[in-house]
Amino acid sequence: MALGDLLLDVVVTPERPIERGTDVPGRLAFRRGGSAANTAAGFVRAGGTAALITSLGNDTWAKRLQASLRADGVRVHAARHAGTSGRLAALIDERGERSFVTDRGVADALRPADIETTWLHDADVLHVPAYSLFAQPIGAAAVHAAGLARERGALVSIDLSSAGPLEAFGVRRSRASVGELDPDILFANRAEATALLREPGRRAWARLLRHAALAVVKDGVWGCRVLWLEDGATRQVDVAATPVGRKVDTTGAGDAFAAGFLHSLLRSGGREAIDRDRALRTAAMAGHRAAGAALRRGRPGLELG
Repeated sequence: MALGDLLLDVVVTPERPIERGTDVPGRLAFRRGGSAANTAAGFVRAGGTAALITSLGNDTWAKRLQASLRADGVRVHAARHAGTSGRLAALIDERGERSFVTDRGVADALRPADIETTWLHDADVLHVPAYSLFAQPIGAAAVHAAGLARERGALVSIDLSSAGPLEAFGVRRSRASVGELDPDILFANRAEATALLREPGRRAWARLLRHAALAVVKDGVWGCRVLWLEDGATRQVDVAATPVGRKVDTTGAGDAFAAGFLHSLLRSGGREAIDRDRALRTAAMAGHRAAGAALRRGRPGLELG
């Protein structure tokens, strides 16, 4: 189960660096996006069953986005609100790195009252991208859903999502919101870990365990580091990744990693596997495989129709 964005992504890939004040050739594509939606779809591809709790508008894109995600096997629980569904423009540079401009639309309009308790009855994990904590009422809805999930014994995981919105929201407020969600598992990349901890470098990453029992730092082509506490001492394991080896749109790779990691961890025992070295190594390798497959496959396109 994931809670958060199902977005329209407009992906812009110039053939050469952007030149201010003039044109450059390139490609433009419409893709299904949203961190929560990506993770839910990735969980299904890993072999699990998944659902998404989200907020959509009354525009035509909402129907196309919902149909696309359902076609990938994800149950969609969508609260409908007047206005446009969220959308994002992604500019892809020559190295495959992304820069985003986001119009949230009604993506943040999800309310606690929109969530039906039956949606979480079968959930083994609730995954919440931090985007779902940076605004209201969706922040309150995420905390409410986490409480319902925890009552049923499910794990709660969070991905810090993006350093820019985290810093714009405020580091203290971000830490407080993460604390209110009270996750069992925290995913971050290097920049997000630095933003939350206010300290760069790998040595600082152990402090992420103040926010969750298990922390996973995704470090691009260098792989990932998994950290946990055992008998009061910090344990860690580094797991390498295999580079894809070509320029690709890396949007959604981190979400796919989280999906693969969570699916593997649940198969290894879920909560009981959080401090087991072998299970965590296996989960990290599953995450890398899922991310690599997502990069090679690309994301589902949407037609203007």
